[in-house]
Amino acid sequence: MVKPSITFQVLSGVGAAALSFALSGPASADDKLTIVYTHHSSASNPFWQAVKKGFDDACAKIQANCQMVFTQTEGSVDQEVANQQAALARKPDALITTLVDNNAFVANLKDAKAKGVIVIASNVDATEGPELELRQAFVGQNFVPAGTTLGRRMSALFPKDGPIRVLVGVNAPGQNWSEQRAKGIMNGLEEFKKANPNREITIDRLDVSADGAVVSDRVGAYLSAHPDTTAYIETGLWHSNVARMLKDRNIPPGKILLGGFDLAPQVIEQMKSGYIQVEIDQQPYEQGFLPVMQVYLEKKVGLAPADIDSGEAVFTPEQADQLMGLAKQGLR
Repeated sequence: MVKPSITFQVLSGVGAAALSFALSGPASADDKLTIVYTHHSSASNPFWQAVKKGFDDACAKIQANCQMVFTQTEGSVDQEVANQQAALARKPDALITTLVDNNAFVANLKDAKAKGVIVIASNVDATEGPELELRQAFVGQNFVPAGTTLGRRMSALFPKDGPIRVLVGVNAPGQNWSEQRAKGIMNGLEEFKKANPNREITIDRLDVSADGAVVSDRVGAYLSAHPDTTAYIETGLWHSNVARMLKDRNIPPGKILLGGFDLAPQVIEQMKSGYIQVEIDQQPYEQGFLPVMQVYLEKKVGLAPADIDSGEAVFTPEQADQLMGLAKQGLR
């Protein structure tokens, strides 16, 4: 399991005194920070409930006035834009947000800068363009390397001989997180292909959506057309729906290898049942908790927010029981 490293700096003199004063907490209700967290996901997405717990816990610790705003439709960029606008109209101290598109949020981020609102990207960052200059920091996973790790770990489980067919599912075509993870997965699979030049290896990409029922239908149709499929690897957590579909079709665990991202309870259940072989975690609790603390230190101590890689820890079925305990606490 790979864990991100964190470097601590010891403060002395004025810095230490300022930090001690800040961590004593707000002196009155008027000193409370107002922090809004907008993102691209609906309340039905279990991953975001773990992010929300981290966000709520951090807000409680610093006694801030906080709100997390979900979209009505999973993955809706337009709804996130509107939620950002509504949040900024209230002139909060900080906006924590996901930058799933490189262009859609530019006007909002310029408005935030003009109003002196701290902006921290969390979970998803822009990959290029002005949004990178308009936010102060990013807390989240480095998606391409994480995808590459998944592609490598899955390919290590492929049969040692015979043809290989792999389907890569892209859950949110065009959105930064999904496209970057898909790029990484393809990188890992292409490494396997180059290392085995004499084998018949087919790698297909399919836009599968971020709706579990749609994912099952589309992947199911592919498997019906290609019963020789070795593995299905996706950029999200809806391969758990594919696992249930395989069970319904009486396909035994492990016949078609499954891998993806995020340790939602339904994913962990399918790991325990043997249908999911490899899962990459990005520590959602941290993505809710740490941005709040960065806002607090910026406002109370003057410490500028900094980028934090929340990691690409690899989990396999042997760890499922431990992970389920964390899921029951809302930490996964």
